[in-house]
This record gives sequence, C-alpha cells and structure tokens, in this order.
Amino acid sequence: MANFDDIRPFNDGEVQPTLQKLIRDPELLATFSQYKFSNWPKFLRQSLGSKLVSIGLRRHVNKLQTVRDFQEDVEQYMNKMIRETITDLSVEGVENIPKGACLFISNHRDIAMDPALINWSIFQHGRDTVRIAIGDNLLSKPWTSDVMRLNKSFIVQRSITAPRKLFAAFKKLSAYIGHSVTVDQHDVWIAQREGRAKDGVDITEPAIIKMFAMSKAKDESLAAYLNTLNIVPVSLSYEYDPCDVAKARELTLKATTGHYEKGEHEDIQTIGAGITGFKGRVSVAFGKPLNQLNDETTADELAAMIDESILAQYEIRPANILALQKLDPEREIDATAFNVSAQDIAQQQAVFEQRLADCDEAYHAQLLSAYAAPLKRKLALATKKES
Repeated sequence: MANFDDIRPFNDGEVQPTLQKLIRDPELLATFSQYKFSNWPKFLRQSLGSKLVSIGLRRHVNKLQTVRDFQEDVEQYMNKMIRETITDLSVEGVENIPKGACLFISNHRDIAMDPALINWSIFQHGRDTVRIAIGDNLLSKPWTSDVMRLNKSFIVQRSITAPRKLFAAFKKLSAYIGHSVTVDQHDVWIAQREGRAKDGVDITEPAIIKMFAMSKAKDESLAAYLNTLNIVPVSLSYEYDPCDVAKARELTLKATTGHYEKGEHEDIQTIGAGITGFKGRVSVAFGKPLNQLNDETTADELAAMIDESILAQYEIRPANILALQKLDPEREIDATAFNVSAQDIAQQQAVFEQRLADCDEAYHAQLLSAYAAPLKRKLALATKKES
C-alpha cells in the first residue's frame, strides 16, 4: 500500500497532539484574535487578545478526542453560519447518490463553503462527511494545513514545479483518491477545476479527469476505472458571492496590468469572508452518478457530461438576470423560464444595486459578467438545442 502520510487527513490518534500544538501557535492565535477582537487597538490584540484566545481554546479543545468530535464542533458553527448568512438553503438530488462511496465533483465558487455545504447536506441525510481536496497554495502557514487536515482535508501539491516531482505527486494523489473510494469506502470531494471560477464560468478541466486515472491498471480502460469511482456531479448556486468584489478586482487588475499579487494573508481573509459573508439563497443539487461510461468515453467527454449536469441544475436568481440586463439592455429575458418571478426581481433589485454601489466602478464590468455568466450559458445551451 502506498504511503499517503504527507497528504492524507489526520486520524483520531493525531487529533489531540495536533490541537495542543495549534493552541500554542503564535500565528494562529494572532489570526483568531484579529477576527474576535477586530475593534481593539492592534497592540492590545497582539498582547491581551492572543492570550485570551489561547485560554479559551485550551479549555475548549481538551474535549475533542476524535475527528468526529472536531467535525461536530465545526457543525455547530456551520449551523450558526447558515442561520446568519443564508436566507434559504435547498438540497436536491440526494436520492441520486449511490449507496457506496463516491467521488463528488462540484463547481468551485468558495474555498471553504463549497465542501462545507456538501458535507452539511449529506450529513443531514445520515451520510458521513467527505474527504476534501485542498491545494497547498492555500496552506502557506503550517497551522492552516493542520486545521484543514483535522477537518478531513487531503493535500493537492500544486506548488511543485519540477516536472518529475509534479508527476509523482499527482500519481500519488490519484492513488489516494482511488484508495479512499474503492478501498476505504469513503466519499471524496474535489472541485471541477484548479482554483475558483472567479468569472462565474463553471468548466471542468479534463486534466483533472486524467489525473483520476493515473493510478489505473495498464490494461484497464479510462472509462472502466472511472466507473469504479462513482462520480457524482454537484451544482452549487449562491445567490450572492461574499467575495464578488474581491474577485472582480483581481480579474480587472489581471486584465489591465497582466499581473495580480496576493496579500500575505489574503487566502485566510478570503476564507473568512466566504464563511461569514451574506449569501442569500443557496442551492446544493446532486446529479445522477456517471458510473455507466462506455469504454470509448474520453476525459474531454466526461468533463462535458459533468459540465452539462452542473449547468442544468444551477439555480438562476434575480441577481443573474439583473446583471445580464445591465450588460445587454436590449436583450429580452424570459425570467419565468428559470422560475424567477417579476416580483422576486423587483424585491432583489435594491440589494443588487447596493452590491454594485459597494464595488469600485472600475470593477463593475467583471462583477456583472460573473453574475451573468451562468444565465448566459443556460441561454446559449437552450438556443443550441432549439437549432
């Protein structure tokens, strides 16, 4: 059996040693203090704030002995977040999930919330939480890696640049995903692409499909191996994206200057904003499993199947319609075709206009384009089917 120790999630025996290390980590304490005591002066946060956080964490973590304990603790915060930042959470297609372990592949809009919402959705229906793929580019601080691995995350080593080492890393990743699903009988989640779809265009990268099959037997077809993974597409629809302005800014700067440099703690701030920011109505929709592929199916074809499932189940909201109307005022849009009423649009118009007002005008085009993208793709698909 391959050694996955450098990428796998932590097990029960590693929970307490890891937690005891974390509550003494100066950077973690400073980060928590910054969020908890954001109104305090900086010098007070760095001294008294960190000490108070350390005392509170020390008392709290002693009762957490297993991964399940840790995740049940996280669930309490998850339930609070849902109450405070989501006006309605709908979960559809749970009946499509196979009884055995499967590989969930979803569109990628939010670093933490995408897998968290899938976890919450299946856990409410009596299914264990998933193992979560997370890129090492998000784990710049050792404590972030520890926290993620406590939460059943495994590491995708994207930062490797040497071709041979990168190939070996992806082969190990492929083996770990396959081992999780077919041997451990444990569900896995991975995004359909590397990085979030900041432009709102949810497209599966065929390279990810090819990575899954890197550990297949030489005499086994791509499709035959992929069938064993029980791939289930998942469509995640957020009415409002808490990070919409930040994404629009990044895309605009890249388009105008050809460059964008992340701040030192930007990924952590993005995770925090995604969790605590207002999302409005959210939908989690599980598609039918893609486990009956014929032997001729290619990676590109499977990627297209995943895209079709995700787009078909994506929930169009007033924000999508309002964005496209601003970009293309002459275009006629039949909102009722997407189960959106004129009254709903009218009620959300002020909310959407305020989000636009809170965004620098220089970034408006990118923000509108991201909200309009799912609707444009659905309309284009409908036109294609009619022709």
